Formats: sequence, C-alpha cells, structure tokens
Amino acid sequence: MPTQPSAFFLDADGGRSGQRFCLLHRPAGRVRAAMVHVHAFAEEMNKSRRMVAEAARGLAADGTAVLQIDLLGCGDSSGDLADASWDDWVADVQQAARWLNTEFDAPLWLWGQRAGALVAAAAGSGLAGANHLFWQPALAGKPLLQQFLRLKAAGELQGGGAKGVTEALRQDLAAGRTVEVAGYQLPAAVAQGLEAAVLQPPAAAEGARLVWLELSSRQPPEMLPTSAAAIEKWQAAGHATQAEVLSGPAFWQTTEIETAPELLQATRRALLQEAVA
Repeated sequence: MPTQPSAFFLDADGGRSGQRFCLLHRPAGRVRAAMVHVHAFAEEMNKSRRMVAEAARGLAADGTAVLQIDLLGCGDSSGDLADASWDDWVADVQQAARWLNTEFDAPLWLWGQRAGALVAAAAGSGLAGANHLFWQPALAGKPLLQQFLRLKAAGELQGGGAKGVTEALRQDLAAGRTVEVAGYQLPAAVAQGLEAAVLQPPAAAEGARLVWLELSSRQPPEMLPTSAAAIEKWQAAGHATQAEVLSGPAFWQTTEIETAPELLQATRRALLQEAVA
C-alpha cells in the first residue's frame, strides 16, 4: 500500500524564482519508476484534479513515485499566472524531474495531460532518458489558445459585444500585454509559448518509452488520424511507443466532475508492463 501523499514547497532556481507547491505520492515498497505530473492548462487543470489524484494513488500502489507540481502561477505555487512564461514552466518540470532523480533511483517518466503534454515534451529534451506518458495530449498549442480566447468572446456575446473580441485579445498579446480571460490573467509570455508549441519528440535515449492514452466517445473507440501521425513521429525518433484509445468522458471539460475508469486502469497497466519489461 502507498503511504499518504506528502505536501511541500520546492524552491525554484534556488529560491530566486519563488516556490512550487508539490504533492509526492511515495510507494511503501520498492520504487519501480519516478514520475512528474505536468498538469493541464487553466480550468482543464481544475476539472482534472480528481482523475489525477486517483491515478497518482493507483500508480503509487503499484510502485511508481508520483510528484504532482503546480507550475509557476498555478494552483498553490508562488506568483500569479501573469508572472509566468512558457519557459518558466518547462524549467519547473525539469527541476522537479531532477529533484525526483535525487530521491529515487528509478526510470524517469514525464506524465503530461493536454497542454501539459506540450510542456512535458519540451522539458524532455533536456532530460536524457526520460519516458513520457500522455493523457489526451494536445498536438499543438495554437488551437488550445484559440479555444481559450473564445471564452472571452462567449462572455461578451451575452452583452452583444463579441465582435472582434478574439482579434483584439491577439493584438494585445502580440504587443506583450496581459489579457483577462474567464478570470485568468493570461500573459503574453505564456500565450506566445503556447501558440508556438508543437508536440515534437525529443531525441530518444536507448529504451525510452512513450505511452499515449486517449479517450473516445465512439463505439468502438477510434484513434484520430492526427494522433496516429504524431505517434509515428515519436516512433521514428526512437521512442518505443504504446498507444491505446479507451471509452470515457472528456473529464477535463465536462460540466460536472467525472472520471474515466478505463483510463485509470490503462495507466496502471502500462506502467506495470514497463516495470516487468
């Protein structure tokens, strides 16, 4: 059985960049793998908390140490979103991974969800031998940014002032200004990094693995062609890949908090397979 998760603050850049709130799920027995969770963006992160917590507990029960970290300006970490940049987030993940390596002598995994997969892939380029676990990964950040900015337009629509809202936000961001969307102060340094991000595979060390898990409402579940093409790029870059499409709700965007049991089971199964491989 895993122990209760421990909460602590990790100094970023020796404390010069504040502190990052972390939650460590430490296995009670032998540690088979060490994993950093890279959360989704904005409200998708909040909608996913229950699923992430359940997955982390299950993984810890199977021998994987899981470190959940709130990136700069997110959750309970230092600063506000307006203080962050995309590069800050990549650096946060790399520092969390290096901290894990000092705690556990075990294969390193970066677990990215949605936009967090883009951050994890970028961080992986600076972490030799990192494995990746993706939950419903975004293939590029530009559509995610566009979707987020439309929240502002949707709010203005109720007041009859939606025309040109998204374009005005883009102009403000291009000029380096912070914009307010759905209660979030989105800085240009995050928006521009998200817009430019593409899910590119880092150079793979020998034996590096990728586990790609998606949810689908179709019966039977089907993988999107764009996802299949992205996976082929990771295979070509030398990553041993395992991909699976499962039935379940898009819990990161549902109105009510929902879970996807098949995704939880597949996540644990994939890491257990890695442990005995």
